[in-house]
Parts: sequence; structure tokens; C-alpha cells
Amino acid sequence: MIKAALEYVVGLKKPETVRHGGGVYADKPLYQMKKADFPTLKLNTLESIVRYVQKIGDERQSENYEAAEPIIIHIESATCVALKDIANVGDGKRDCMVLATAEVPKFQYGEFHDAESFNIALQSKFLDTEDKATILQVVGNLKEDAVRTMTDDGVSQVTAVRTGVATVADVKVPNPVSLRPFRTFIEVDQPESRFIFRMREGGRCAIFEADGGAWKLEAKKNIYNYLAEQLEENINSGEVVLLV
Repeated sequence: MIKAALEYVVGLKKPETVRHGGGVYADKPLYQMKKADFPTLKLNTLESIVRYVQKIGDERQSENYEAAEPIIIHIESATCVALKDIANVGDGKRDCMVLATAEVPKFQYGEFHDAESFNIALQSKFLDTEDKATILQVVGNLKEDAVRTMTDDGVSQVTAVRTGVATVADVKVPNPVSLRPFRTFIEVDQPESRFIFRMREGGRCAIFEADGGAWKLEAKKNIYNYLAEQLEENINSGEVVLLV
């Protein structure tokens, strides 16, 4: 009983820590206090991220708000931005408070589509460019015939298109082409990149990405610039850290 009483009294003593050889040592076991996980709020726009951060900034300026660590905004990809807190960084993780995922129209690159479907997709899922207008002119006036590959370079193609009420002429299919599909958040500029435009018999059309994924870096840069402008005060005050 005396031994148990002594152990209880010793246990009431505040732990003491010592640093030695790059490590930290204590004279009694220490247990980490874990904080509750934050439920992730799922959104679809950059504007919602901005409003959320500005709301938090207003709360932090109130008299009774306890000082906190900065919020981290991580631009994870061209279509995903995460707002993270360091509340549970001691547990080896960061709580994802908000996750914004861009809603972008789907288009199957590298797959052949019939002329009608391709025409509709090009008009509804791509911003206007000079090359887009050229492709639409070719596809819209296409005469269903065999598409021939020119043998002089192995790359260019020729197809028959209607040039009048009853006239048909051969035209060279444009290649490569510069297009601006909707591939990132609507609040920022859609990157323009190069594509290979190909056709098959029956008027089937396809475009293949040909920029090596460089558009993703440009999209992330555009997102960064947008958030940096909208949250300039929060970033300058140290409330927000913006990462790419």
C-alpha cells in the first residue's frame, strides 16, 4: 500500500524533459492529446474557397478569437484545390477542411467519334479559337467518303468536303491544331494547347493531346494567380499559405 501511495504521489509530479544527442527524453511516459478530425467540406468552385477563407479571416479579427496557425491552400491539380489545417499535424496528418473539385465536361481524347457527336462536343466543350473554327468547317461540310492519308509525309490527311450546293473538293485536314477545352475551374483562363486531329473512313474524328501535359502546369499557375489576387490581404497577413 505504501508503495502504491508513493507511485501515486510521484505520478502527480509534472514531467520533465531533457534534450540530448538530438533527442528529447522524459522522466515519465507522455501521451499525446489527439484532436478531433474535421469533416471535409466538398465544393466545386474557387470562389467558394475564397469566401470560406475570408469568413475565417473575419472571425480571427474578432476580439475573442484565439490565435491559430496559418491555413494551407494546396493546388493539388488542375481540377482540385484543398484547404488544409495543421490541427492534427502531430498525428502525422493535416486535416482537409475544404476540398474544391472543378466540374469539367467529359471528352474522350484519343478516341474516334462520329462527325455529328464530334461537332457537338467541339462546340459545347471547347472555347473559340481559329483552329476550332477551321475544324468545324471541315467536319460540318464533310462528305462521307474515304479519308486518304497523303504519302508524301505520312502525317497529313485529305478529305472531301462540300464547297457549294452540288460541288465537292478535296481539302487538307489541319494539323496540328491549337484548342482550348474546358479542363479546369471556370473562374480562370482555360489553357490553350496543341492537339493532333485525325479522321477515318465514315467521317469519324478524333483529337490526341500533343503538349506532354504542359497545360496542367499552366492551369495550376492560373489557379495560383487567381487565389493570390483574391486572398492578397490574407496571404500578406500570414493567415494563408498558398502552395502549388
